[in-house]
Amino acid sequence: LPAGLGWALVFTPSLGTVGRYFPARRALATGLVVSGASVSGLALGPLVPLLLDTYGWRGALLLLAAVSFNLVAAGALLRPLPIPSESPGPPKDRPGLIRLLRHGPFLRYASAFVLVDAGYYVPFVHGEARAHEVGCDEHRAGLVMAAMAAVDGGGRLAAGWLAARPAAPLLRHLFTWIALTGLTLLLLPLGTTFGGLLALALAYGFCAGALVPLQFAGVAEVVGAGQLVHAIGLMQMFESFGSLLGAPFAGWLRDMTGNYTVSFLAAGAFLLAGSLLILTLPGFFHTSRGAGGKEG
Repeated sequence: LPAGLGWALVFTPSLGTVGRYFPARRALATGLVVSGASVSGLALGPLVPLLLDTYGWRGALLLLAAVSFNLVAAGALLRPLPIPSESPGPPKDRPGLIRLLRHGPFLRYASAFVLVDAGYYVPFVHGEARAHEVGCDEHRAGLVMAAMAAVDGGGRLAAGWLAARPAAPLLRHLFTWIALTGLTLLLLPLGTTFGGLLALALAYGFCAGALVPLQFAGVAEVVGAGQLVHAIGLMQMFESFGSLLGAPFAGWLRDMTGNYTVSFLAAGAFLLAGSLLILTLPGFFHTSRGAGGKEG
């Protein structure tokens, strides 16, 4: 519990600060920042078992805690910047969180990611079991999961770079990646061999990674940079309900049907439903301010 609280207190203000530092290249900056999670995930995968074998679980936890303490030095380098008020934000006559709870576009945006997260983590949680279901051994099942995690970071960087181009508003980029992630998830049941499942896992990992930086950069498009930190924290609190319920629901569907086909179809449907809510946002059909307008 204390570790989870600590990571929450680090993650939200860090992303909010990056969004404020780089208003004209917010998506690219966010993509670079969140790609670090993919790198660390790949590094810790083989490192943690080695630490456990060498130092035991107590020693491994102490070493991981020592690594985490470097966040204190990194956080000390962050400094607040004055950000002018923006017209797209909610009215200014109520306290910050209450404004957001009465801000219709933000509530639709947060609801979209409740649906997205209900499906997003299903392949990461049940992907290995699905690989075993189609006849993969431990090595091949692990390879499928490692491949999905490896391309995740590339998707985050690619989406941030593409969203920095002025060709389309950021929310359209976000809608596209969510829809592609949902469609790829719908196709995952077609991977009935190791090669087919690996190809679909690579496609899913890339698309799933791509929507992550745009999710956080898109918050500023909806509420303005002045409310960014509050909005990211509140959005993550809402979407945690989708994260908590999605994987168990997929497991229940697997128990009811005997395979993961319906589980992946339902997860893909959640993502596509979330993408439809993005269409209702005010900034979707006109030029994005955060990508290079007055803020930039």
